[in-house]
Amino acid sequence: MVEPFVGQYVAGLRGVLDTIDADAVTRVIDLLWEAYRAGRRIFIIGNGGSAATASHMMCDLAKGCAAEGKPLVKAMSLTDNVSLLTAVGNDIAQERLFTEQLRVFLEAGDVVVAITASGNSPNILDAVRYAREHGARTVGFIGFGGGQLKALVDADVTVASRDYGHVEDVHGVLGHLVSQCLRERIRGGRPA
Repeated sequence: MVEPFVGQYVAGLRGVLDTIDADAVTRVIDLLWEAYRAGRRIFIIGNGGSAATASHMMCDLAKGCAAEGKPLVKAMSLTDNVSLLTAVGNDIAQERLFTEQLRVFLEAGDVVVAITASGNSPNILDAVRYAREHGARTVGFIGFGGGQLKALVDADVTVASRDYGHVEDVHGVLGHLVSQCLRERIRGGRPA
């Protein structure tokens, strides 16, 4: 006998996927495409499961979008340097984990992609505010109605769920969708 929770979880996830705003996803893709064409960098941030999603998305952008004879996508996950993250958290403040890295690398015109279920993580909010103040564009992959982050970003896809599993699952799908669409544009499958 199949565990009832399995069917419920899958049905719930299917329902959440059906609510994804395709226009919002297209706005995110267009923003990242503009950054790519301008030779700008894309920084990706997140905590916990969203940190893993940030790392995965960076790989999909930097490696998965590679096309013969075309510039590479300049993507960087700010979740991957454990030594730096723990040093900043210990010596400065947890709220500055990503902001301190942006202080080193960010330039006007770059993009910061913030991945968060709640939209209320202090270190995410601090980094997005810093990015906006320094001329970067901002994107949110959010859940739980968007939280405070929704009002701070230039483009967002907000997942209509309060279930961490569903939100993080859909954020993973969005990372694949965005990177694969960018790959097609880079390879010339769709005109700019």
